[in-house]
Amino acid sequence: MEKLYQSGFGNHFSSESRPGTLPLDQNSPQKAPHGLYPEQLSGSAFTAPRAHNLYAWLYRLRPSVMHKAFTPMKDLTAKTFFKPHSINPNQMRWNPHPELNVKQNFVQGIRCVVGTGNSHEQRGIQVHLYSFTEGMGKTYFMNADGDFLFVAQTGKLEIKTELGILEVEPGEIAVVPRGMKFQVNPLSGGCSGYIGENFGAPFQLPELGPIGANGLAHRRHFLAPVAAFEDLEGDFELIGKFAGELWHAKMGHSPLDVVAWHGNYVPYKYDLRKFNTINTVSFDHPDPSIFTVLTSPSETPGTANVDFVIFPPRWMVAEHTFRPPYFHRNCMSEYMGLIYGVYDAKTSGGFIPGGGSLHNFYAAHGPDSDTFVKASDVELKPHKIDQTMAFMFESRMPYMVTDFAMSKGFIQDDYQDCWQNFKKNFKA
Repeated sequence: MEKLYQSGFGNHFSSESRPGTLPLDQNSPQKAPHGLYPEQLSGSAFTAPRAHNLYAWLYRLRPSVMHKAFTPMKDLTAKTFFKPHSINPNQMRWNPHPELNVKQNFVQGIRCVVGTGNSHEQRGIQVHLYSFTEGMGKTYFMNADGDFLFVAQTGKLEIKTELGILEVEPGEIAVVPRGMKFQVNPLSGGCSGYIGENFGAPFQLPELGPIGANGLAHRRHFLAPVAAFEDLEGDFELIGKFAGELWHAKMGHSPLDVVAWHGNYVPYKYDLRKFNTINTVSFDHPDPSIFTVLTSPSETPGTANVDFVIFPPRWMVAEHTFRPPYFHRNCMSEYMGLIYGVYDAKTSGGFIPGGGSLHNFYAAHGPDSDTFVKASDVELKPHKIDQTMAFMFESRMPYMVTDFAMSKGFIQDDYQDCWQNFKKNFKA
């Protein structure tokens, strides 16, 4: 399988790994070229408006229906995708994945931390950590519940999909759409990072409004793969996730046997370092929504099912302004992670790369006391926040937590301590 890319977001792509294997005039001719089997993969209802209709026509060696019956994997389900069930109003912060460098593959190394909504109703999101050192071999995965948004934190990933290959390094993200079969392998030692499992509307670019045509994430920087296929026979396994449960089925061939395809329902990757940051050049602090890379809209205009937001390197030039993120209570709920560097609102430690934090709806949060004192007294000159990349999954619904999230040594018991040293400065 060869790794190449096509540029664009929301485009209709066409790709063939062998000349003459992609039908030119019909999606489903009576006989497809070279004896291939046509198959449509739908990412939306058939009657969705044209602008939101998602599909891919696949031309494959065998129909994907060729597998044995699925049987449940109850033990692996309980260990990985255990459903979040407890609300917690406290501000919470976690250390990195507690199982780093354990010998396991991608599926075995997933641990759910928080989640909201559910896959049955196709709304909400779950946030997972992944950590693995082994390849998946003859095992493949398919998630019928939602899209997987990968945020690589350590190690380089190879994501082999039905439509082609993505290679993803720290500082990049990748999205594999719901229902698509894929495999994740390490390309450089152990790999760890985050997954946002989006149950709601597929991710799209946010509207730019008064910003105009340019700014934030540009569609041309999103990369989709070109066709690549595996012609392999033998004993293979397909693991599927259905309504929060894992099932597996035996197959006699690799499911990544798509020789040619066309459509707009595709996996893709994006380099977060290419994000065009919009920031104030006068005074005051913009709301973090200005850093939105992708959004999954809800039925309420302007209120997202989930926003994927980043806090990248940027110049700070505002005058007469408290520059770090301000104290805040939000009707939205925020799960944050740190890919590398130091987050500018938590400079006194604790929020470290690979870790995470949760500020649920109306849980007060803001800079720690050391950051507040320094930012209040510093002489304001233009300076650049550099060598950092934090992100946030922001949802309109409160996050529930898993038992895994509350395990000793993983959750930090002293997170609230960072706000206990504020003094009353006002004098009547």
